[in-house]
Amino acid sequence: MAATSNEEQTLLPDIEEEAEGMEREMESEVDEEERMGVEQTEEDEDDEDTSEDERENEAEIQRLEEQLSINVFDYNCHVDLIKLLGQEGKLHRLRKARQKMSELFPLTEEIWLDWLKDEIRLTEDESDREKVYELFERAVKDYVCPEIWLEYVQYSIGGMGAEGGIQRVRSIFERALTLVGLHVTKGASIWEAYREFEIAILSTVQPPPGSVPSQEQQKLLTAQLERIHTLFRRQLAVPLMDMEGTYTEYSDWADDGVPETVTHQYRRALQQMGKCKPYEEALLVSEPPKLAEYQAYIDFEMKEGDPARVQIIFERALAENCLVPDLWIKYTTYLDRQLKIKDVVLSAHERAVRNCPWTMGLWKSYILALERHREDHTTVADVFEKALNAGFIQATDYVDIWQSYLDYLRRRVDFSKEGSRELDELRAAFTRSLDYLKQDVEERFSETGDLSCTIMQIWARIEALHCKNMQKARELWDSIMTKGNAKYANMWLEYYNLERSHGDATHCRKALHRAVQCTSDYPEHVCEVLLSFERVEGSLEDWDGAVQKTETKLNRLNEQRARVAEKEARQEGEKGEHRRKAKADKKPQKKCQKANRTRDKRKAEDEYEEEWGEDAELPSKRHKGDGDAAEDLMDTESGLFGRRPPPKRKNEPPGYRKNQQGETDAPRQTQDTSYEQRKDENSIFISNLPFNLEDPENKLRELFRSCGTIQQVRPVFTPKGVFRGYCYVQFEDRLGVPEALKLDRLDVNGRPMFVSPCVDKNKNPDFKVFKYNTLMEKHKIFISGLPYTCTTEQLEQLCKEQGTIKAIRLVTNRSGKPKGLAYVEYENEAQASQAVLKLDGTMLENFKLSVAISNPPSRKIEDKVVPSRVLGAAMPRQLQGARGKGRTQLSLLPRSLNRQSTPDAKAENGTGTDGVHGGTGTTNLPTQMKTLSNEDFARMLLKK
Repeated sequence: MAATSNEEQTLLPDIEEEAEGMEREMESEVDEEERMGVEQTEEDEDDEDTSEDERENEAEIQRLEEQLSINVFDYNCHVDLIKLLGQEGKLHRLRKARQKMSELFPLTEEIWLDWLKDEIRLTEDESDREKVYELFERAVKDYVCPEIWLEYVQYSIGGMGAEGGIQRVRSIFERALTLVGLHVTKGASIWEAYREFEIAILSTVQPPPGSVPSQEQQKLLTAQLERIHTLFRRQLAVPLMDMEGTYTEYSDWADDGVPETVTHQYRRALQQMGKCKPYEEALLVSEPPKLAEYQAYIDFEMKEGDPARVQIIFERALAENCLVPDLWIKYTTYLDRQLKIKDVVLSAHERAVRNCPWTMGLWKSYILALERHREDHTTVADVFEKALNAGFIQATDYVDIWQSYLDYLRRRVDFSKEGSRELDELRAAFTRSLDYLKQDVEERFSETGDLSCTIMQIWARIEALHCKNMQKARELWDSIMTKGNAKYANMWLEYYNLERSHGDATHCRKALHRAVQCTSDYPEHVCEVLLSFERVEGSLEDWDGAVQKTETKLNRLNEQRARVAEKEARQEGEKGEHRRKAKADKKPQKKCQKANRTRDKRKAEDEYEEEWGEDAELPSKRHKGDGDAAEDLMDTESGLFGRRPPPKRKNEPPGYRKNQQGETDAPRQTQDTSYEQRKDENSIFISNLPFNLEDPENKLRELFRSCGTIQQVRPVFTPKGVFRGYCYVQFEDRLGVPEALKLDRLDVNGRPMFVSPCVDKNKNPDFKVFKYNTLMEKHKIFISGLPYTCTTEQLEQLCKEQGTIKAIRLVTNRSGKPKGLAYVEYENEAQASQAVLKLDGTMLENFKLSVAISNPPSRKIEDKVVPSRVLGAAMPRQLQGARGKGRTQLSLLPRSLNRQSTPDAKAENGTGTDGVHGGTGTTNLPTQMKTLSNEDFARMLLKK
């Protein structure tokens, strides 16, 4: 028993320890299970968040794909779709989206590089490598980008082990040097990569140290060394950044030193680099898109006259300004006229229309270039069909592109061969063009764009001149006249000239008789042409008929004009009688008001004397001498500014005591500043302020405190102390003026505050404060029909889907209330055109919106005073002086010269009653006014 007890005592600690260990293990297992449960919960939550994000992204992808199915030319939609698919890692759909976009638009450098890197990672065998090579070839055709070429040559080096691999790498390097080797800032990377590649090959052909090379090895070694020398020499002849480092490297590498000819070429290139350096520095410090800096650089290179350098600077500018049509037009025009290399010219034209498909001029130039370089008819026709689907923004653009294509087809026709296939194609194209303008263009723009029927006129001339088919030409002209052109004299004269050249006298006579009957703008001229024709071609009966027809037409026309003149005179008389009556009705009111003002003035003077003393000098009675000239000018500007405070009035106007607060309660700082201390260049003019603005001086000081140190604020008051709603703010220097102008249209008590420079209109009469453009702005749209409650945020939400918005301006009246109009400025013309197509006719809060490209009407210019047209008005009318119309309205012109002209004299432009009147067979045609001599004036003065 004792032994058993001892064993138990011996085993007990072991059992206890084992139990404790099992307990600890159980606790650790529980902790592990709890931790794993927490982790599992977190993973589930992460999975839920991830799945939620995936669902949102998938919904957005589907929305973008649906939008592209509606409008495949939505550039921003393509970019957003590619970005989302890349984030989701959907490589198959991503490749398809990139492929679709590349067929419609040139891709940017970033999109191409991402695409190429994705395809390179998926390359497994040699067949895949060939597909990547094809993709690189497409990439380098869109833009001239050094980064893409560098990626291309590096990828090709990876395949140099294949058969012909080294030659392929060298070929790609040479093409890269041709296109981007002249790039001043990035071209050196291509040169260095090429050189390192050849040096690496040199190490493979060099024999081991201490061994004697064979004749074949020596030959390969010499050839390879010559390649490297040649690369150094070629690079040193090109102006590039860090040329000095390349020259130093060559000096160290060449055993025999740098040859004299290479040094000479290097110095010339260095000198050229010095000329280019200012332009490169300007590009370096400027902000994108750097269009002005590139334009200056292009002009410099064009003066230098090196076509290769002109081409590379154009390509650099277009890489950053690919949506600027004018830049493409300038580039393609230079290539057409100077370089004339087919592949280069046609490639530039193709890229131009892919970047700016909405620009008709680029398509027109492309068609001409294809014809100039003798491309086949199928290619030209395909390009023309693409142009029709490009989505021009004006109806006239479609007329112009059709004219260009029809001109091309006409030049293909050999008119000496009757019934040729080309002639049938030309006539079919003319017919199709008329149907296209009538149906497609008119449906979209509510007009054909060809109001003068130019295409039909060209067709008629071709039929008459080349095909000798006057019957078809007459049918075309009949159709032209039925489209609202019969009332225009120039259209009839154009038809008459065609009949005169290719028709006969009978049809000429018919055309002129119809013209006399239908013309309403210049009937006298048409009548004169008819009479001239009959003098040369007609018989006596033809002459008599022409005279009778023209007399009837002109008599009827004179009667119509007389009725119109009589009606206008009657209306003018009624207006004058109405004005005289209104003036007579206002006279008693004015007398009453004048009497009230006189009574109030006397009352105020009595109160002034009571408060300030009998000897006080009244403002209305002060005499101003020469020394008060500056003070007089000051008073005209600011009313009571700088004067003594006015006396108290019993009946003060509303807001008067608020505007004058502080003048009685606390001493006010003296602001009387002499006229010489006022500087317009340091001042701004503020208007449209509320008349009841409390303490305008301190209020405006607070508003403009952040703009600069304010020297003085000059609010303008009426003589009764009421604030006029405008004032002047003068800063200590000119730096505060630009900052202050930024506060223009700031809301002050519910009204937009107008801030403009302070300019003396007497010295600068042509100065205009209006700061918005009045010409067509193709990157900006004009929206009308907006609800008055529409806000900037609502408008931004509506328009941002069409592109990047730079600015939004809601048009308001002077009180700040909206007019239902707005201007939205986009980043480029393409986005604005897209916005017009998508937003025009849409509804916003039950209001139908009208959207168009911004093209404000031209601002009206005041008509200049012209001399009077009545007899005796040889001198121009007297203009009003600086102080307006004087009180005395006495005429200093003799009565003999100041008599009123009769209706006949007015009809004859002031020639009196003895105008030229023809007998039988003549017409009353207008004659010019007879010039009066000094004797004629003397006889009129001495008459009676």
